[in-house]
Amino acid sequence: MTGAARRTPGEELLLARVSAAAGRERLGKRCATYAGAAHTAYAMTRWPRAIRDLLAFAGCGGRHGAKGHEDARLDLYEHGMTIAVKGRIHVVRYDSTAVFPAGPASRYASACTLTDVHGARVLLHGGPGQEDTAEWWSEIRRGVTRAQLSTALAALGRGERLTFGDVWLTREDLGYGEICVRWQQIRRVRFREGAVELDVDGTWHGLGSGASEIPNPFVLRALVESLGPEGAR
Repeated sequence: MTGAARRTPGEELLLARVSAAAGRERLGKRCATYAGAAHTAYAMTRWPRAIRDLLAFAGCGGRHGAKGHEDARLDLYEHGMTIAVKGRIHVVRYDSTAVFPAGPASRYASACTLTDVHGARVLLHGGPGQEDTAEWWSEIRRGVTRAQLSTALAALGRGERLTFGDVWLTREDLGYGEICVRWQQIRRVRFREGAVELDVDGTWHGLGSGASEIPNPFVLRALVESLGPEGAR
């Protein structure tokens, strides 16, 4: 039986820094470690369309671009994750992060932009030969939904209004643009080719915003599942 490979001094130091950063933000127990690729993201809403399209094709998706590209270490914990890239440790808490899935123009099947505890945006995706990308992406979605759904439902129960990009919700209605729909009319929600659509009284309607423009669209879907009469599929 072959023993585990001995870590280099640099790897030991990185692990210590990751553990310390996770401890400061009380992320809980480490669950898994993955390899990925990371970009430092920035808002690109004012860039010319041609440049936005070029960056989206490069894998940035939605309204976010990328600056630089490096291999990254992803450590997933009970309450969040760390992203170690270019000597910096980004800490993400599931209960406060905003996650934007990559748009349909992205070349990566599993990619997202998320915010760390300081508000910095980091775009993650898998690198060549990294077959576990779908696994960590699924874990991030589950972790964020688990951490934010109950808080969102409680806020709605108190009469608060929640927003997901251009979409807003109350305990009575869901709205987008000039459209307002009662929960009793909403049957399902789906994400198709990057678009978010609602089944309202048997007819599908687009929300106008793509999933890549809505923070935590999987939390929005879970809310529809909880509040709509038939839930989402």
